[in-house]
Amino acid sequence: MPSLHWTGKDAAVVAIRDVPYRPLVAVPSLSYGEPETENLLIQGDNLDALKGLLPVYAGRVKCVFIDPPYNTRSAFEHYDDNREHSIWLSMMYPRLELLRELLSEDGSIWVTIDDNEGHYLKVMMDEVFGRGNFVTGLCWEKVYTLKNTARLFSEQHDHILIYSKQFDKVTINHLPRSEKQNSAFKNPDNDHRGPWLDSAVHARNFYSKGSYSVTGPTGKEFSPPQGRYWTVSKENFEQMDRDRMIWWGRDGNNVPRKKAFLSEVKQSVVPGTIWGYQDSGENAQAKNEIKALVDGISEVFITVKPERLLRRILVIATNPGDLVLDSFLGSGTTAAVAHKMGRRWIGIEMGDHAETHCAARLRKVIDGEQGGISKEVNWQGGGGFRFCRLGEPVFDGRGSIRPGVGFADLARWVWYRETRQPLAEVPTTPLLGVHQGTAYYLLYNGILGDRRPAGGNVLTAPLLQVLAPHDGPRVVFGEACRLHESRLAALNLRFRQLPYQANA
Repeated sequence: MPSLHWTGKDAAVVAIRDVPYRPLVAVPSLSYGEPETENLLIQGDNLDALKGLLPVYAGRVKCVFIDPPYNTRSAFEHYDDNREHSIWLSMMYPRLELLRELLSEDGSIWVTIDDNEGHYLKVMMDEVFGRGNFVTGLCWEKVYTLKNTARLFSEQHDHILIYSKQFDKVTINHLPRSEKQNSAFKNPDNDHRGPWLDSAVHARNFYSKGSYSVTGPTGKEFSPPQGRYWTVSKENFEQMDRDRMIWWGRDGNNVPRKKAFLSEVKQSVVPGTIWGYQDSGENAQAKNEIKALVDGISEVFITVKPERLLRRILVIATNPGDLVLDSFLGSGTTAAVAHKMGRRWIGIEMGDHAETHCAARLRKVIDGEQGGISKEVNWQGGGGFRFCRLGEPVFDGRGSIRPGVGFADLARWVWYRETRQPLAEVPTTPLLGVHQGTAYYLLYNGILGDRRPAGGNVLTAPLLQVLAPHDGPRVVFGEACRLHESRLAALNLRFRQLPYQANA
């Protein structure tokens, strides 16, 4: 498969390896609402934050939506959108790799972009997600007015690229029928079955029983147009006419058409790939939405997305209770919409405005603000979020465990590194869990009650007796092992030494 090459790509491809694992640290004073909430607002660099999420959330995110910097050669106050092309690509590559790891097997990722980097991003995402996992590309009408000051063309749209984790497993919901779509159904003949929409009874495809003439209510005869055929046999046509399923026009002299009743059509429609502002909102609307919530926010984020756009995406990509992630949270729109729609969410934003803008907006959402889509979804308020920052790296520059690292943080990382699965619930015993028939144990930080440096962290024969039994392969992580290799082999056990500090 063709791939994209740029200056610095080799370093970008392996960048994740050098990103430190930094666990999340809750900040209760900045959290809001229900304390047991699963919603997270994370302040910090999104590359570090995404890696920190892996041990808990790998494979659990149903929908990723990101609105990254567009590299438009214009400067923004809180982030630099004027990155040189190769630097922008190197910034995006490792983040996309981590987002793929976090995505569930049936999940999808939606990325907004414009023409500056859109086509390069497509090739990059083909490489990261697999070309066969490309779902489609959308065209969103972000501006509906023309700018006569434009030099050549007045730009009115953005692209939205959609990829799946696994194309054959991704789930996509249909959209509910709109009032505009339903308004096309009329009932000019007062049919007791209700409003209906008429369509042709002929087509170009050859049909052996489709060449005949029919007689209308006024005695006028009709045959299929030249090169076309009726789509039903004459017997079926006559039965449809008796059942008042054929429409001949108000005066009975029109070419016959068949009825389709609103009561019988699906109440959902397949999403299209061109999204007009009438259904999905536009930039000016988005600015007005957040201007009413947080002072000065529209000046900080001048390319904000409207709540109606995010609502449409989440209707298609998720169901209530699903987990939504936005690692370029910006003004907080994704989290706000996900919250109002009953989805769980994680939002990542760096800088002070994670607190001054995102948190401020989300507090108002929880209090029941009525802007954006609130009235459409009957939002009444409630819920909460935990504000988190990134803690110190678990490992220092030499790869040793930092002093003070807790059992839970190390357990999550060890489990993820071994199984590539998240560890949502940290156990209170050395047994972390069983994966594909192998049991994994961690001896660390006095998990067995002895908090001396070597107490309970060294695998000995007596300690082995207190470990939870397992009928199969076992892997034990610890400071040291006092058992001979032949004994370990006989017990179907492997020992792996943790990188402790030299003076521990």
